[in-house]
Amino acid sequence: MAATTAQPMGSLPSGLGICTTAPDIFYLPELVFGGLVWILVASTHVDPANPLGWVMFVSVFCFVMTFLWMAIFSAGGHKNSSGWAAADVAYHALAAFFYLSAGVALAYITLGKRDILDQSRIYKIDIAAVVFAFVATLFYFIHVILAAIRWKSF
Repeated sequence: MAATTAQPMGSLPSGLGICTTAPDIFYLPELVFGGLVWILVASTHVDPANPLGWVMFVSVFCFVMTFLWMAIFSAGGHKNSSGWAAADVAYHALAAFFYLSAGVALAYITLGKRDILDQSRIYKIDIAAVVFAFVATLFYFIHVILAAIRWKSF
């Protein structure tokens, strides 16, 4: 009989347990893809400023908050409280909504740049940023669903 390292669904992991349990295993992909959106958008000329400013805000905000959230969970600061499980659902739902809106705005702006031949490098970077924004949205959305299931079992 093999020993398992999985936590019961009615508890919040701490320490390295966040690297082995769902939904907390999604912290690292959220950070990677969110960081890629941040880097790719920042590496181009932010024009027009308003929609791309929103994309930058979302990517930086979610990157910092996800990192802090991961640090709190790994340090055990949640004290296995159902309130933290609810806050986990609320934060990741907000982040999924933010990334969805940022991805749509970025895709709209990127479509407007497709006819400009002298910006083909920027266009390709923006396409990559759009793809990574939607992948980050997917990871945050999966995290919300699994965190809601865990919160319900508290």
